[in-house]
Amino acid sequence: MNQKTEIEFNNWNEKKQKTHNDKQRPFFHEQEVWFCSLGANIGFEQDGRGDDFLRPVLVLKKFNNEIFWALPMTKNAKKGEYYHIVSLDGREPSTLILSQIRLIDGKRLAYKIGFIEMQDFAAVKEKIKQLLA
Repeated sequence: MNQKTEIEFNNWNEKKQKTHNDKQRPFFHEQEVWFCSLGANIGFEQDGRGDDFLRPVLVLKKFNNEIFWALPMTKNAKKGEYYHIVSLDGREPSTLILSQIRLIDGKRLAYKIGFIEMQDFAAVKEKIKQLLA
């Protein structure tokens, strides 16, 4: 393991422990986009950036007040069956990475940045259904 990666993992571990022990869960809803502490992940998994390891995610499916399915987002335009481009409150388009759907605890949520339109949300849910079938 190179030194930079080891430092990132150590920093993420400290942040993750603090989040687990001290953070309150905010109220969140399906269709919202939040900055979320995804962490320093392995290989090609999407991870967060900056001191808080943040990345925007779409709340795809809320199971209860604690956990939900999230889809990470990127500003890089990507095409194909594992991606879906959406607009966020009139901002430049972002790409949802459908293949990296994951269960997230609400404690990882930092702050809400908006929501996607209902027609985009319906299209994303349909693509996820097809992907999982």
